[in-house]
Amino acid sequence: MKTAFFEVQTWERELLGARDFDGEPNALFEHRLTSDTVESAQGFPAISVFIYSDVSREVIEALPDLRLITTRSTGTDHIDLAAARARGITVGHVPDYGANTVAEHAFGLILGLSRRIFAAYAKVRDRDFSLEGLRGFDLKGKTIGVIGAGSIGLHVIRIAGGLGMKALAYDVRQTPLIAEVLGFQYADLDRLLAESHVVSLHLPLTPQTHHMINAETLAKMRRGALLVNTARGELVDLRALAAALDSGHLGGAGLDVFEGEERIKEESQLLRRRPLPEGLDVVLSLLDRPDVILTSHMAFYSDEALERILHTTLENIHAFEAGQPINVVAKPAQTL
Repeated sequence: MKTAFFEVQTWERELLGARDFDGEPNALFEHRLTSDTVESAQGFPAISVFIYSDVSREVIEALPDLRLITTRSTGTDHIDLAAARARGITVGHVPDYGANTVAEHAFGLILGLSRRIFAAYAKVRDRDFSLEGLRGFDLKGKTIGVIGAGSIGLHVIRIAGGLGMKALAYDVRQTPLIAEVLGFQYADLDRLLAESHVVSLHLPLTPQTHHMINAETLAKMRRGALLVNTARGELVDLRALAAALDSGHLGGAGLDVFEGEERIKEESQLLRRRPLPEGLDVVLSLLDRPDVILTSHMAFYSDEALERILHTTLENIHAFEAGQPINVVAKPAQTL
């Protein structure tokens, strides 16, 4: 099936450039698919995107030949699923490419904050070997609150158990047997926020979860607690987060994702401009804080996870072409 891939990275090009589907070569584009670049997808029955593309209703309606959208991610908030269904387009994703991968990165952020590792590294780089400002705390015996106990959240809980931590989980869907086996408790959100020394986010972005971490929920957290987000940036209101850090109520934050990150990725010089683009001034203020660790949406970025992402994406395309779609998140309206 003739397929157009967008947001293609060098490592992907090496594999995809050598592939074709029944004689039809792939089209590989480095740019995002948006309403401004939609002409690149004209004539393709299948497209594959990553999370920074904006597959809106406008984009979908501009592609009359489109039959399959398969995203190289688990989340699908960058795709208008209702518009795809209405047009009879199947939408696929990668349901599980690296639950352990993301969980390991989350704990890298947690350890970096709890033991002040990155702050210490910055001091040593400045030839300052003093211990001032570097006292951390043990994780053993502390409570981690996992918001979103899906496959990634459960891996976080497993790792936490290995470090001697207690775990609370908040999820709209609960599986008591798993909780019993892994030794954690489900809790309502208020209890989780109040009792947890570390709160780790593992939720999809939906209208209900947008800015779920805000001034009100931050105020409910234990004083000095850490917040880690490796899910979606829009889950956290950054201005409220900065205020909680400024007041000392929040002890630190580890963010692999943050609201507005796609604008920064578009132009690497964006944060060097004066004045800063609206909404990104808070990002720069966080970069200057020793109690914040920002990484560049790389929690998924391991050799093994990348291979699984591409393998699953190619399987999605082949299965659709064979008439047996897999990993489907949105079916055409007529088949519902």
